[in-house]
Amino acid sequence: MIVFGQASKISPFTRKLLVRLFICLMAVYLGFASFIWWAMRQPPETFGGVMARMPAPVVFLLFPFETLWTHARSGSLQTGDPAPDFSLARLDKSERIQLSALSSRQPVVLVFGSYT
Repeated sequence: MIVFGQASKISPFTRKLLVRLFICLMAVYLGFASFIWWAMRQPPETFGGVMARMPAPVVFLLFPFETLWTHARSGSLQTGDPAPDFSLARLDKSERIQLSALSSRQPVVLVFGSYT
């Protein structure tokens, strides 16, 4: 007969096994979280390569992904700071254009957004 309110008896061996299992799972979880954090701090190409091989539900269900992403990509730019130098491929993929090459000749306006 099961009586509620009484502590169930767990053998010392089972208790030790459960504690070790818990510690191992926490170590794997923290290691995986560290790996995701490292990947978020890498350039977008590296991060994209890591995330392309990741089973999507694992990352989004086990970690506060949006919070981590926002913090990792926040950067240190303030209003009025010059844009960091970067390069992008032309639409026809014939060459790469660097921001510093354009801004040294003429003013440049960067527009990030969606027009849909």
